[in-house]
Amino acid sequence: MVTTLLEKESIEQIIPTTTVPLKMENILKVNNLEIFYGEKRAVNGISMDIEKNSVTALIGPSGCGKSTFLRSINRMNDLIPGARAEGEIIYEDLNILSDRINVVALRKEIGMVFQKPNPFPKSIYENITHALKFSGTRKKSVLDDIVQESLEKAALWDEVKDRLHKSALSLSGGQQQRLCIARTIAMKPTVMLLDEPSSALDPISNAKVEELIVELKKDYSIIIVTHNMQQASRISDKTAFFLNGDLVEYDSTEKIFTNPSVKKTEEYISGRFG
Repeated sequence: MVTTLLEKESIEQIIPTTTVPLKMENILKVNNLEIFYGEKRAVNGISMDIEKNSVTALIGPSGCGKSTFLRSINRMNDLIPGARAEGEIIYEDLNILSDRINVVALRKEIGMVFQKPNPFPKSIYENITHALKFSGTRKKSVLDDIVQESLEKAALWDEVKDRLHKSALSLSGGQQQRLCIARTIAMKPTVMLLDEPSSALDPISNAKVEELIVELKKDYSIIIVTHNMQQASRISDKTAFFLNGDLVEYDSTEKIFTNPSVKKTEEYISGRFG
């Protein structure tokens, strides 16, 4: 008897899709993705490839489908009553929209950081170790090493190393957001989804988060939703412009911002609407 995939520990044990395997340079391949909230279609037949070890920016006006698209990549839309997705999102030769996917395992590999910093009302140390302990990692020396490594990668270690057992809520907004990034890093993902991670931060904290994102792409593939055109142009390698649930244009960031192929893209970037 075949054990159901939801009983398994690892996403790698899921039966592969019959789709042609990805090229090595891509981490995700989206094929004709449609997302519905009840009868309302929020994303209209999107197809695109996401490159490994790159920053991909999703831009567009509010309500255009970019955050809905982002949340579909680690199945966060599953938590919304009436939401459903059709099409394919291929990750490691697997269609992660399949009902057979181990969603818990998927979210370890495709982590997410939200718009507003959301540290747990626990210590800095416990914020990072909470999910690790839940997953079975309990040896203190191992936890200590992961805490330090994660905080170092999030450019936060030097600022908090002497107060790891103080409340995370005592940190500034920018520090809290970097802690949330460190918390995601601790689970050793391959893809990081960032939903406007610096929109609630002051300019100095925003700059630190941007510097961090550029540094993190050495180890992770990053997809970021942003309303900040300057931010997208500064930190991303490729940019996707969404409008009314459609993917209007997707190309290198340099081309999107200097010589877009679609008039609507140029109009949005130049501030004529949005």
